[in-house]
Order: sequence, then structure tokens, then C-alpha cells
Amino acid sequence: MSEERVASLRNRWFTASIGITAGVALVGFLVGFLWLPLAQSGERFRNVWDAICSAAGLLHPSASTGQIVTADYPTTRVELVPQMFDSVDAVSIGRGATLALRCTMCHGARGLSEANSPNLAGQYPIVIYKELADFKSGARVSAVMAPLVADLTDTDMRDLAAYYAYLPRLTDSSAINPPRIVASGAPLRGIAPCGACHGEIGHKTAAAWLEGQPAAYLHAQLEAFASGARRNDIDEAMRNVARAMTPQEIDAASRYYAEHP
Repeated sequence: MSEERVASLRNRWFTASIGITAGVALVGFLVGFLWLPLAQSGERFRNVWDAICSAAGLLHPSASTGQIVTADYPTTRVELVPQMFDSVDAVSIGRGATLALRCTMCHGARGLSEANSPNLAGQYPIVIYKELADFKSGARVSAVMAPLVADLTDTDMRDLAAYYAYLPRLTDSSAINPPRIVASGAPLRGIAPCGACHGEIGHKTAAAWLEGQPAAYLHAQLEAFASGARRNDIDEAMRNVARAMTPQEIDAASRYYAEHP
């Protein structure tokens, strides 16, 4: 007795299974690449091809991305590159020292504050330049700083940044165990360790050096980021972190950095 081949069009079970599989694939394609993209609220496609490209993750020139949402408040407009202060010379530092005479009341004669203003000595020059530019543009709001930076030119701000970066920062060899929020962050809440951006090794451009800053200042800035009162961070990086921190974590991080120059 001859046996009919399984993989044969004459085998009705084989042809039926092929037909069913093809039908399921076609329905899946229509649902995933047409019906679901077209059913999304807020999405507008000029044709079916746009919907297919969108579902496949491809960018199609005819697809409308919708209206771009812009902030209704000033945002930072500073363009930063890590090498922007590589060519600092003594003249720039000297000019910055002269300009810094107006800053001594709050930031100290040598960039070390006697109050709750930030210590600027040894701070990264990019950080100082960015904050000065943000104060000037209104991206960072301060009734004290705004009039002081109003007449500064871009060269003035660069020279001030170069001078303060030249000054020696606070140092302390004593070891203090960092709190968990500083050492390991909170991954389940999307909080990276503070040192991933603010550390000497894992340093992100425009992220400030935090060691030795007054606890009251750090605490106030974290609360300002959390509430949205301060909004000059790039891509809302600090706002996203601070909003996820508990009041206890904000207090612990502030005290650690203040006590660990």
C-alpha cells in the first residue's frame, strides 16, 4: 500500500494547515500594522503606507509627527562641549579674578562661602558658565543673581568660570560611608547613583561637583527641582530624579555631600 506524502498539496490536512497559518498571519499583519496604528488617538497618517511604517518603527517622510510641544517658560539654551575650556590661559583667569570681586559677599573671597551660597572654588568651569548663562537668560530664576549677570558678556562668563575653576576646592581625606541613595540610587524608581553624573570618574557634562557644598543649599536645590521651581536642567534630568526621591533621601544626600569635601 502506498502512503501519500505529508508535505503534498494533495494532502488536504497539509493544505488546510497552510491555509489556516497564512490566514492567521494575514489577520495579525492587518491588526498590528493597520488597525492598531490607525486606532491610536492623536496619530494622523496620510495613507496606509505611513501606518505600516509607523508600526514597523520606521520613519516615513510623509508621516505627520504632530505639533511640537514647547515649554511655556525659559529653558536653558547653552550649547556645551567638554573641550570648551581646554584653551584657558592666565589672562582669562586674571580677568575672571577681577570680575569675581562683585561675587565675594556671597561666594567668599576665595570662592568658599561663609553662608549657604554654593562654593565655587574648584567647580567645573562648564558648570559655572552654564549657570551664569541660565541666570542671564532667565532659565534659572534668582532675584539676587539676575541683576549681577545682566551686564556680563559671554567672555565675562567664561573668564569667571575659568577663575573659579582655577581655585583649589575643599578637600578632606576622611572617609564617610555614603547613604544608599548616593551609593546605589534607587533603580526601581529610576534613580541612578549620584556619582554616575556628579562623580569625579562618572562625570556628566554640566553636572556640578557636589562635595563640600552647604547642606542647606543642596537641600534647597533638590526641593526646587522636585517642585519644578528650578527648571534649567538639561532634558529634565534632575527634575526626574528629585521628584522620585523621598524627603529623607533628599536630606541624607544633602548632608552627605556637605560633610564629605
